[in-house]
This record gives sequence, C-alpha cells and structure tokens, in this order.
Amino acid sequence: VVALNFTPVPRTGYRIGVPATGTYREIFNSDSRHYGGSDTGNGGLLETGGKAWMGLADSLTITLPPLAGMIFVKNA
Repeated sequence: VVALNFTPVPRTGYRIGVPATGTYREIFNSDSRHYGGSDTGNGGLLETGGKAWMGLADSLTITLPPLAGMIFVKNA
C-alpha cells in the first residue's frame, strides 16, 4: 500500500484503505533520517481498524509526514 502527502502539513490520524485485514509494516518512508528527513513515521507494526475505507476491505490509521511517500506491506 502506498501513501503520499504532497502538502507541507503532516497528517496524524490519517486513515487509508487496505485490501486485507491484518498487520502491516512500514517498509519505506521518504521522511526517514536516512534520506535527510525528520523521521516522522509509524515505526513497527500497524494493525487494521476493522473499518472498510476508500472502497477497500479494511483500513489503517497512520501518521503521514509532510512532502513524503510511504510504503506498507501486509505481514504474512
């Protein structure tokens, strides 16, 4: 799942739709300190919330850094 924020404002508590219920982990964050960013992100694992969203089966509530892109994958 890819989430992008093209605004200069961080989005906390931002809900995104995901295709399946379960646990997801952030595998890429362009705001990471490794790329010169502020390291705003979700770290670790995120659990779906049991709420369908954006036409998808479930959703995650994430922190989306400003002017950044993130990639999440479902744990097996």
